[in-house]
Amino acid sequence: MASMAVQLLGFFLGLFGLFGTLVATVLPHWRRTAYVGSNIITATAYMKGLWMECAWHSTGIYQCEIHRSQLALPRDLQAARALMVLSCVLSTLAAILSAVGMKCTRCVRGSSAKNPLAVSGGASFVIAGILGLVPISWSTNDVIQDFYNPMLPNGMKYEIGQAIYVGFVSAGLTILGGVLLCLSCGEVQNHFPYRAQIRHATHRAAPAYHPPAAYKGNHNPSSSSASSSGYRLNDYV
Repeated sequence: MASMAVQLLGFFLGLFGLFGTLVATVLPHWRRTAYVGSNIITATAYMKGLWMECAWHSTGIYQCEIHRSQLALPRDLQAARALMVLSCVLSTLAAILSAVGMKCTRCVRGSSAKNPLAVSGGASFVIAGILGLVPISWSTNDVIQDFYNPMLPNGMKYEIGQAIYVGFVSAGLTILGGVLLCLSCGEVQNHFPYRAQIRHATHRAAPAYHPPAAYKGNHNPSSSSASSSGYRLNDYV
């Protein structure tokens, strides 16, 4: 029962991590305008994401422009796109494998492949979380380096956007959920042979009863049997 609860907790953590990774991938708030120096008071705020760039005006107008050319993008942005998409796909596959392999589901119940499927789902969650953590950490490092670069004008400096924080939390939830799934399945594997041995010992057949040799001669002879002196037993009655 405890391992089933741990499996459910790990599955829902990985599922929340998948939703957060999807949100972080789609949102354009990876970088936002830094309000420093003469750029403190401005009528326009700029935001950059993996798929589009947006501008917010003080009048309330919100404009976004999608990156139309894939080859014209920087290499780091292309790599970040690929890693985030791969993380989402792998998290989806991990959710399917975990749902099939968990003890509380009816899929492939009684099969020896059920527990390895749950372990594969947990490992896929861990790998997906690491894949999502790489571009998020990379983008964070670039933003911090550019912000503290004295040679870069203040108008070209950006701060960390909300999507970065969502991505960090989502990657942590995904990795934690995968670890819990793997640990719970490993606990079940360790206890399964011991339970099978106890069950086998419980249903073992009882040994056949053999009476002692001293009681073998204490049986009632038949009426037709003769005594050792040659007379029948009926003659003494």
